[in-house]
Amino acid sequence: MGRRRKGDAVSGWICLDKPRDLGSTQAVGRVRRVFNAQKAGHAGTLDPLATGILPIALGEATKTVPFLMDADKTYRFTLAWGIETATFDEEGAVTATSEARPSPEAVRAVLPTFVGEIMQIPPDYSAVKVGGARAYDLAREGVAMRLEPRRVTIHDARLVAAADADHVTLEIDCGKGTYVRALVRDLASALGAHAHVSELRRTRVGAFTDDFAITLENLENLCHGGAPLEALLPVETALDDIPELAVTAEDAFRLTQGRSIVLLPRQVETLRARLSASRVVSARHELRIVALCEMRAGRLNPTRVFHP
Repeated sequence: MGRRRKGDAVSGWICLDKPRDLGSTQAVGRVRRVFNAQKAGHAGTLDPLATGILPIALGEATKTVPFLMDADKTYRFTLAWGIETATFDEEGAVTATSEARPSPEAVRAVLPTFVGEIMQIPPDYSAVKVGGARAYDLAREGVAMRLEPRRVTIHDARLVAAADADHVTLEIDCGKGTYVRALVRDLASALGAHAHVSELRRTRVGAFTDDFAITLENLENLCHGGAPLEALLPVETALDDIPELAVTAEDAFRLTQGRSIVLLPRQVETLRARLSASRVVSARHELRIVALCEMRAGRLNPTRVFHP
């Protein structure tokens, strides 16, 4: 007989507005304690110095984390001109200074060169693995390394504010793997200047936006009031871009047993028109997600099964 999990079987997503100076793992731990949840995880790490959207999965929602990891994101960040640091943020030691203060017009002029598919070298202080070790660990030990360029996608980049000559605030929509600190490094270099990130906020991860965000303080207040479940978003919130198919009670049972189901020709045609390269379909019964499936040869084969 299997060991019973500690905690409650709570399932859903929390769109957490992570505060500054709190690590992503610490944030997950605090949310998990609020719900006394059996399982918890997060989609897309935020540095302790960053604020904003940190989607946290509880229970059955942890099965959908991989789909959110690939989601597009939006970041708003402020560059502080004149000082470059080892980490390209406020935490690192100063490595270079300059008097150059590019104008907002100069920044706008160069931004289009960073839009689209670009090659980006991650910062040395990043979670990229080098020979099995994290780059930031090697950097802290003073180990010299050369990180390889990676292809990333920036869908749009725009200047949103310039508070004074020393600061400019930008916003980008980007794909996975994009490093804001690396973008600031490269942008400053293109303008003949030095800069670092003084503020960074993530405002969107897929369907998770500021509109759904809740602070830890408000979440803990809901808990003290006996109503933390009011903040839970449905498990399928992370599956915003995945086509759905309503199935019968009999087919739902088969899928939960790990067995495939046969699709009608019209169902196949409808799904084919909406499928991406992954061929993943969300099967539902009576508004509840039953399974994530792969469509092959006119059948749905369950890959992840969800329990009530």
